[in-house]
Amino acid sequence: MLLHTRTTPAERRRAFRQQLASGRLLRMPGALNPLSARLIQEHGFEAAYLSGAVLAADLGLPDIGLTTATEIAARAQQTTRVTDLPVLIDADTGFGEPLNAARTAQLMEDAGLAGLHLEDQVNPKRCGHLDGKTVVAREEMARRIRAAVDARRDPDFVLMARTDARSVEGLDAAIERAKAYVDAGADAIFPEALADESEYEAFRTAIDVPLLANLTEFGKTPLLDTRTLENLGYNIALYPVTLLRLAMGAAEDGLRTLAAEGTQASLLPRMQTRSRLYELLGYADYTAFDSAVFDFTLPPGT
Repeated sequence: MLLHTRTTPAERRRAFRQQLASGRLLRMPGALNPLSARLIQEHGFEAAYLSGAVLAADLGLPDIGLTTATEIAARAQQTTRVTDLPVLIDADTGFGEPLNAARTAQLMEDAGLAGLHLEDQVNPKRCGHLDGKTVVAREEMARRIRAAVDARRDPDFVLMARTDARSVEGLDAAIERAKAYVDAGADAIFPEALADESEYEAFRTAIDVPLLANLTEFGKTPLLDTRTLENLGYNIALYPVTLLRLAMGAAEDGLRTLAAEGTQASLLPRMQTRSRLYELLGYADYTAFDSAVFDFTLPPGT
């Protein structure tokens, strides 16, 4: 099979909706690039994610709202082209006022995504696990959500609301915000930077739409395992930056070794082999496809 999705955006959105309604926990790693999205699919995960922090880091930028909606939409389209999995994207604050959030929703629909999440930080935002965050008024965030809902053309496209209020206003305020965001039309809730299992449980008790657990490393949230999250009744286990951290850690180790030893020979056992890369890219399938296209003889004179 050529390295291209065999499903339509509408099919992937319906699948994502069905997954969220199934009662099962979806495991959702963040893709580092389009090729890693293919790896996520091959390893049996149910969905993939595009993290705003990863998209910014890929451009050599900090996660402080410097990327644009069109930049991340372009990256998203490159990713959705190569995977049959539903892909959820981090759309930050919607990149501006409610009208910007509306346009962002349509850009992400056009990019073939299954859904996005908008957050209630001020614009520009900062990483959800850093101190010093500021959130907008609850009604202002509700306007962002309503604008995205009104702009959505495919009703299966999931609009998720993220609240960063836990570390700013406290748990109870974050829950009240989540309720208001559901009332404004959010299909699911992403409570950012919860402190422990009891806070996850409190959100699940209070909110009756799908919930996402953000399991980012080196943050404020414990790295709960899938069994715990299933027992808590969560719908998505998100691993947003795991692949970036693994890849960059390996790259740094490799560069240190190359600088110290003057050769990459000792690194070969840690590398993906050429044959495995070619298998992942589907070289044989492309060759077969190409041969089939040209498997004929033109009549004389044509």
